[in-house]
Amino acid sequence: MHRDLAGRLIDEHTLGRLTALADLDPALVVDDFTAPGAAAVLAEAEVIVSSWGCPPLDDAVLAAAPRLRAVIHAAGSVKHHITDACWRRGIQVTSAAWANALPVAEYTVAAVLLANKRLLRIREDYRDRRAPHDWQRAYADAGNYRRTVGIVGASRIGRRVLELLRPHDLDLLLHDPYVDAAEAARLGARRVGLDELCAASDVVSVHAPELADTLHLIDRRRLALMRDGATLINTARGSLVDQDALVRELASGRLDAVLDVTVPEVLPADSPLYDLPNVVLTPHIAGSLGGELHRMAAAAADELARYTVGRPFAHPVLAEDVHRTA
Repeated sequence: MHRDLAGRLIDEHTLGRLTALADLDPALVVDDFTAPGAAAVLAEAEVIVSSWGCPPLDDAVLAAAPRLRAVIHAAGSVKHHITDACWRRGIQVTSAAWANALPVAEYTVAAVLLANKRLLRIREDYRDRRAPHDWQRAYADAGNYRRTVGIVGASRIGRRVLELLRPHDLDLLLHDPYVDAAEAARLGARRVGLDELCAASDVVSVHAPELADTLHLIDRRRLALMRDGATLINTARGSLVDQDALVRELASGRLDAVLDVTVPEVLPADSPLYDLPNVVLTPHIAGSLGGELHRMAAAAADELARYTVGRPFAHPVLAEDVHRTA
């Protein structure tokens, strides 16, 4: 992991738990398995506690770590460092993706509710007018009562978003090829095709994984299907949306957007997305930020506690599921 990440992840309470559970030195952070001293550490390691920036655990690394039995990932996706060699070796893997999903879902729900309230449009209108106005008449279509929200992907985050939105008087739609109508109903939503979801929703929120077949899942045609004044929220990956087509729609003023992810992740300084008044643009911070990092470290400590007494992980990552997850 990045060398300064451990200090940000682990608060004093979790630090005490981790050091009590295992022979773990929180000051020992390896971000290059070929660096001097890494071989000696790997030779003794039974468990690796990893996070963002962990190098790939390939055949060469595993050969240097004959005692390694488990990887506890104090972050989300394991695709960047858990290799086929790990699965062949039978290494147990767990991830705090569930913990990182919670703040993303909270960010999304806040964005949904404010989007339906027409916050961006009213803010700009009020800023321009700076005077009394008949807001009820001007925004007769605003508000969350009986609005339609479409969720693209019943991922951990997508499911949590549905759970948090259920208490509100919203019509919830869901598109996910792995979810049938009965399961969608249990989640509080109606299963629909993606075209229907885009056409029917006041807000479309993207929560699908980044896969070969999800590239530009929300493409030019599907953006065109969206209602005038609808909002697109993307907290998944920038590649899931045809960004050039989206910029054209946003520049026309027809759609609004809340974007936490883009392509590239840090946009060039001249990108219109920074300045468009109908866009909320954030730098991939919907996930764990600040104190929320401590939840992931606590999740890692919980899994380490289970491992030390021979119990299975509460949140295992399975080889057969990796291909369809973020």
